[in-house]
Amino acid sequence: MTEYEFSEHAYDMLGERNILEDWVKLAMEDPERKELKDNGMVHYIRAIEDYEGRYLHIVVNPDLKPQRIVTIFFNRRIRR
Repeated sequence: MTEYEFSEHAYDMLGERNILEDWVKLAMEDPERKELKDNGMVHYIRAIEDYEGRYLHIVVNPDLKPQRIVTIFFNRRIRR
């Protein structure tokens, strides 16, 4: 398992957006999509069946040790 930590913003988003840490762990360990962006951030995306199949989107800074989760949100633009 990859070591990671939440930024203060990302941790706040867990509560505000009703996101479970277990869902974050699932999306990071078994993403449906993993994208490396030009700015060096890695985006992990996975549908969460327990949340009506909506897509959880996690943005991570992989250059820090441990890796830092920058933000977390349910991406409404992604459809099945």
